[in-house]
Amino acid sequence: MSESKRPWTLASALRRDNLHLVGKLLVVVTMMFGFGYALVPLYNAICSALGINVLSLSERQHAVRAEDVKNGQIDYSRKITVEFDANARGPWEFKPAMSHAVVHPGELTTVMYEFRNVQNRVMAAQAIPSYAPKQATAHFNKLECFCFNEYTLQPGETKQWPVVFVIDPKLPKDVKTITLSYTFFEVAGKGKAQAQLSAPVLSSKEPRT
Repeated sequence: MSESKRPWTLASALRRDNLHLVGKLLVVVTMMFGFGYALVPLYNAICSALGINVLSLSERQHAVRAEDVKNGQIDYSRKITVEFDANARGPWEFKPAMSHAVVHPGELTTVMYEFRNVQNRVMAAQAIPSYAPKQATAHFNKLECFCFNEYTLQPGETKQWPVVFVIDPKLPKDVKTITLSYTFFEVAGKGKAQAQLSAPVLSSKEPRT
C-alpha cells in the first residue's frame, strides 16, 4: 500500500470505530431508559403481589400516636418555619391550603392539602414526601397523612386531606426552617378504594369547619 493511502485508511478505521462506539452507547442509553420506565409498574406489581404499599412504609415508620404527642413537651423557646410545597406529575391540581406555618417543637399542627382530578377518567394516585434539610426527616413525625395510602378519584372530583404532624424537640438547634414537599403522581393499575376509608377525607362539596 502506498504512503498516500495510509492516512485515508487510518481515518476510515477511526470513523468505523467511532460509529461502533456510538451504536453501543445508544443501546446502553435505550436499555437504561427502558429500565427506568419499567420501575413504576414493577413497583406496583410488587405491591399488589405482597398486599402492601411499599411506597408508604418509610413514612409509616415516622408516624406517632396522639397519646405520645399529648404526653410530650412543647418547646416554646423555639420557633420553626415549616414551608409547604406541592408538585403534580400529571394534568391535575394539587396544592396546600397555606404556604407556610410557624410552629413550636412538640406542638401538634394540621395543614390541609387539596387535590382535583381535572381529567375525564378515574385516577389512582399516590403522594410521596420529601424534606429539606435532610436531617429534619427523622424529626418530622406525622399522626395523619394522605401519603400513607393510594387514592382513587372520579373525573372532576376534588378532595381535601389533612396532614397532622409534630416536630420532635430533639431537632438540631441550627435547623430553623423545614420544607415539606409532596409529589403527587398517577400510579398504574387499579386504585385502592378501601384506602380512602383509612384516612379522614373532606370533600370540597362539604362545608369546612
